[in-house]
Amino acid sequence: MLAKSWLTRVGAFALAGAVAWVAPLGAQTAPAGATPLASSVRLPGGVSANGQPLAAGTYTVRVSADPVTPVVGQGPDSARWVEFVQGGQVRGRELATVVSPADVKEVAKKTPPASGRAQVQTLRGADYVRLWVNQSGTQYLVHLTATAR
Repeated sequence: MLAKSWLTRVGAFALAGAVAWVAPLGAQTAPAGATPLASSVRLPGGVSANGQPLAAGTYTVRVSADPVTPVVGQGPDSARWVEFVQGGQVRGRELATVVSPADVKEVAKKTPPASGRAQVQTLRGADYVRLWVNQSGTQYLVHLTATAR
């Protein structure tokens, strides 16, 4: 039950844009230690990632080596930065909620993607986009705000 309420709070924060702001990324090279998460994810429309625009297109998604300071009551691995990489350059990043294999059945209403796969889902009247990646049973949920079309 704790994981479910925690996921709801984190999802609400992500959807409301209440994540920490960082300087615009522009086109930066991914930091050393970044781990590939999904080799090909297609975003069908523009979104806002961490308050910055991210264009529609196909991206490699990786978990950043950058640390995340957990919110009080959360474990140190409950959220991670994920980067959207195109042409070897980081085009955007956003916080991902990390759900362990033991907790996924408790918090997921839908069937997760197969291991090593990603799903892009349009949510709430096309106002939000969720990227859901399954990495060996660990789920990464990235909530993005759709930009005006």
